[in-house]
Amino acid sequence: MSYCKLEKANIYYEEIGSGTPILMIHGFSPDHRLMKGCMEPIFQERDGYRRIYIDLPGMGQTKDYESIQNSDEMLEAVIQFIEIILPEKSFLIAGESYGGYITRGVIAKMPERVMGAAFICPMIIPNKSDRTLPEHANIQVDHEFLATLTEEEREDFKGIHVKLDEFTWKRYNEEVVAGMKRADPAFLEKISQAYGFTFKIDREVFSKPSVFLAGRQDHITGYKDVFDILGKYPRATFSVLDTAGHNLQIEQEELLNVHIGEWLERVYRNLK
Repeated sequence: MSYCKLEKANIYYEEIGSGTPILMIHGFSPDHRLMKGCMEPIFQERDGYRRIYIDLPGMGQTKDYESIQNSDEMLEAVIQFIEIILPEKSFLIAGESYGGYITRGVIAKMPERVMGAAFICPMIIPNKSDRTLPEHANIQVDHEFLATLTEEEREDFKGIHVKLDEFTWKRYNEEVVAGMKRADPAFLEKISQAYGFTFKIDREVFSKPSVFLAGRQDHITGYKDVFDILGKYPRATFSVLDTAGHNLQIEQEELLNVHIGEWLERVYRNLK
């Protein structure tokens, strides 16, 4: 548990393990616990990886971020963090939702240093009204468990998830909601007004091993828009998982583990 002082933020981060660095970037409003919850089980059986979990500005325990104005400056903070923590080193990167958008920005700025990229429910198009989104659906429902929740909890849970059961609820609260409670809503509202980068991303081909995982019922970022950028990622696996919404990492944990594990294998073989 450490801090990294940057020009416009003091980034909170946690490191686990040693070896090949892999930077983990969560989505908009949770904190590092989202990525830690979904990725750490994968590394319990894999040595040789230095996992770096950050809290983005305005989220989690990161401090002194108030002067950041937009997503360009959020990205600049992440790049400064990389330059300080991983000076001149190559690294892997994994991003969820907005973290996937930031990941594409990192690739645009320093493609030669990124050895591979993983995207979980990535945000492809910043403006929500421009996204192609599926209908939301509750597919696997434990009515007995739902009855134990308050009406407010139940509506929140049903509005985001496809699987409504105790396992999903517990992890959602511990890994997502807990982080969202720490977020700075006024700051995030400001950033959401300048959500898209002012420069083009996905212009160059990124030929390193990648993986895109999307939920078939993800009505937040969707899955269809990923198709439009796949041409720039010729070494990418793209999977659309049924019975999965925007918290795919919880609702389809086993399939996520298999895909991330296979991606790590492809990265390893690519380096040999």
